Amino acid sequence: MQAALTTAFRDHRLARIRDKVCERRRLDFRDGLALFDTPDLIGLGRIASEEKRRRTGDRVCFVVNRHINYSNVCVLTCRFCEFARKRGDPDAYLLSFEEIVGQLQPGVREAHVVGGHHPDLPLQWYVNMLRAIRAHAPEVQIKAFTASELDYLARRWKTPVEEILAAFRDAGLDALPGGGAEVFSDRIRRRLFRGKASAGRWLQIHRLAHAAGIPTNASLLYGHVETTAERVRHLLMLRDLQDETGGFLAFIPLAYQPGTTKLVARPAPAPDDLRTIAAARLLLDNFAHVKAYWVMLGESIASVALNFGADDLDGTIGRERIAHAAGAGSAAGLARSGIVRLIEEAGMTPVERDALYRTVPFHA
Repeated sequence: MQAALTTAFRDHRLARIRDKVCERRRLDFRDGLALFDTPDLIGLGRIASEEKRRRTGDRVCFVVNRHINYSNVCVLTCRFCEFARKRGDPDAYLLSFEEIVGQLQPGVREAHVVGGHHPDLPLQWYVNMLRAIRAHAPEVQIKAFTASELDYLARRWKTPVEEILAAFRDAGLDALPGGGAEVFSDRIRRRLFRGKASAGRWLQIHRLAHAAGIPTNASLLYGHVETTAERVRHLLMLRDLQDETGGFLAFIPLAYQPGTTKLVARPAPAPDDLRTIAAARLLLDNFAHVKAYWVMLGESIASVALNFGADDLDGTIGRERIAHAAGAGSAAGLARSGIVRLIEEAGMTPVERDALYRTVPFHA
């Protein structure tokens, strides 16, 4: 049986890679290039699906959550971003604490809170926001603030990140999301998001969070002007930090939405989405979870991705603003039943979780 599976690959490199995966030998940079370059998408998907099933069987997790984008005011001018606005723009906004906590209806388990790099909000505002969420919904876990936001706050208010993390943790912070990483490439940073936290700084902030007992997530923005080699290096840098700290919960590939920025003419095609998820599952051997983020992939591709190595669909979201500002064609949010449907259509078993990937009681 093993020989039959191995010889069935159209790309001989996949046979070698599958042998390494089965023997628990770590894939290297050359293997990573092969995962992204192989013409045998079905063969790649089969290896990633086997690895996913070895880890979690047919279980796919999701969370009942709300994405709360507290403000779109931002001092940066990232070339791929259509969410950010400058102070005084007619559609710039800042949510009140009442508007923020009002999104946390009964049954929500995770508040995913991120926003722009606001020039005026003092550190105490963020502490007070966390306290307001915690007081209103003590059962909700708060996953808030990208490393890029934390880096900006540290520079803006001349306060060490360690002190900010401690204050936020005491106010109710449970975990960090994985955004703001974009692509770990100085070339791309100079071209697309000059002024934002560098790769080294992003990794350092997550290292500090892990040391403080705050688990985090990781991401990759793909499908714009990055190269295959840059994607692979990004994944391997995440893997190295996970070897060091063990603090990452999940990896989330984020598909670039062209919107009106038009770095490329169209979004990454579906095969590239599936290839990226499969490659992540195989290269990130020390990450427990790889997410198919339906908001950016679309519901159909996200469901297919569950057979390409992904074991998590994120959640119900509520009202997502960032990807939809760039023209994402998905719904702004899904009901629990919609998430369950996507999982079951992929032939998988839905498992409800919390923000820290602990299983919670679930009744369809």
